[in-house]
Amino acid sequence: MSTTTPASPASPTALERLALGVLMASFEGPTLPDDYATLLAEGLGGICLFGSNIGAAPIAEVRTLTDAIRAAGPQVVISTDEEGGDVTRLHALTGSPVLGAAALGAAGSLDLTRATGAAVAGDLVAAGIDLDLGPIADVNSNPDNPVIGTRSFAAEPHRAAEHVVAWVEGLQDGGIGACVKHFPGHGDTGEDSHLALPVLDAPLEVIGARELVPFEAAVKAGTAAVMTSHIVVPSLDPTLPGTLSAPVLALLRERLCFDGVIVSDALDMAGASATRGIPAAAVLSLAAGADFLCIGPDKPAALIHEIRDAIVAAVEDGQLAQADLEQAVRRIGALPRAAAAGADASRAPSRDEAAQVDGARAALIVEGELPDLAGARVISISTPANIAVGEVPWGLEPDAILRPTDAVPAGPLVVQVRDAHRRPDVLAFLSTIDAPAVLVEWGWPGPYDGTLPRICPRGYSLPGAQAVAALLREAGWRR
Repeated sequence: MSTTTPASPASPTALERLALGVLMASFEGPTLPDDYATLLAEGLGGICLFGSNIGAAPIAEVRTLTDAIRAAGPQVVISTDEEGGDVTRLHALTGSPVLGAAALGAAGSLDLTRATGAAVAGDLVAAGIDLDLGPIADVNSNPDNPVIGTRSFAAEPHRAAEHVVAWVEGLQDGGIGACVKHFPGHGDTGEDSHLALPVLDAPLEVIGARELVPFEAAVKAGTAAVMTSHIVVPSLDPTLPGTLSAPVLALLRERLCFDGVIVSDALDMAGASATRGIPAAAVLSLAAGADFLCIGPDKPAALIHEIRDAIVAAVEDGQLAQADLEQAVRRIGALPRAAAAGADASRAPSRDEAAQVDGARAALIVEGELPDLAGARVISISTPANIAVGEVPWGLEPDAILRPTDAVPAGPLVVQVRDAHRRPDVLAFLSTIDAPAVLVEWGWPGPYDGTLPRICPRGYSLPGAQAVAALLREAGWRR
C-alpha cells in the first residue's frame, strides 16, 4: 500500500506578492493567526490593529503582538487609528490621556497640538506601530455631521490647517508616519460613510477654499500618507466615491502635488463596497490611483486571498498596470519605520499632563450660570456611538445610565450627553428636567436653546474629564 505526501502550498508568484503588498489587512483577536502569518510571509504589505486586537492590553502586550507580526513579515507596515480624544485604540477602555482635535483647536496653542502629536508618537513607537491613521484634516463645517464632529480641529479651514500641520509635525518628528484623512474632506456631509454613501454637494471652488486647505497644508508639511473618503463629490465625479474615483484622487496628486502614499479608507464600509463587494472595490481603488488598501477589521484570510486574486486578474486582463502596483509598493516601503527600526520610546518627550488639563480648561465652553450642585448625581443619556469611536467609556463615571425614554430622576443632576442637537429624543428628555441641573455636552457643541446651563468640553479625554470635574466642584459637586 503506497502513501502520498500532501503537496506543499505553491509559492506565490511575483504578481501575487505585489498584489498582497498593497493590502492593509486585519485579523480578529489579540494573537497572530497562523493563516495571517502565512500571508505575511507571502508578502502582505500591512496590518491595521483594531479594537479586537488591542482590547484592554497594555502597550507592552501590544508590542508583543507587533513583534510577532513583524517577525512573520519584516516588510509589513503596522497601523492603527490613534487620534487622541474620542478615537483611541491604545487607550480605548480607559480614555485617551491627550486631548482630541476639537479641544486642541479651541485651546488655540499650536505648541500644545505639536506636543500632543509627539506624545501619541511615543505611545505608538512603544507599541511597535509604524503608521498612524490620523490626524483628521476634515473641516467640520456641518454641525450635524454624524461621524467627524469632535475629531475635527475646527469648523474654519485655516485654523484646522494650522493644527493639522502641528500635529503631523509632532507625530512625524517622533518617527511615526501621519496619514491625514478623509480626502477630499468629510466635514460637510450629513451621513456616515460606514453606513451609507454621503455626498459633498459643493462647487469645486468652495471645496478648494474650504475642504482642501488643511490637506494642502499637510502635504506641504510632508505628511507621509493621505487617506481617502467614501463620499461622492458631484463636482468631480457624479457616480463613484472618492476612494474609487480617478478624478478625485487626481486632485490630490496633481493639484496638491502629493507623491506619498494614498491609503484607502476601510473597503468594508458601505460607502465603498455595499453594491459591489470588497474585491471589486479594491480593484477600482487601485485603478483610481490608491496605493495602500485598508480592508477593515476582523477579516478572514480567505477574503484577503480573494482580493489578491481579483487584483492579479485585473492586471492580467489589463484593468491595472503592473508598473502601478510596483510603484505603490515602493511608496509603501518608504514610509517612516521608527518602530520597526527599534527606536527607543523611552527617549520620546514625556507627556505634560498639566499642559493637557490647562488646554482642556481653555477649550471649555460654559453657557449660563451653574446651579448649586451639592449632592448632585451624574447621569449619562445612552445613545449609540459612531462606528469610528466605538462603544467605549465616555464622560465622568455616571451614577446611572438612562435611555432618553426613561423618567427624569430627582435633582440636583449633572446630565451627560453626546451630540444632543442631533437627537430629538435627547432634547425631549432634557426639556422635562426642572430640577437644579447642568448639561455636559461631550460631543460637538451644536446649536442649543434649552434652559439648562451647558458645559462643552469638545470631546472626551481624561484631561477633559479633569477640567469638567474641577468646574463642577466649584459649583459644589463632590466626588
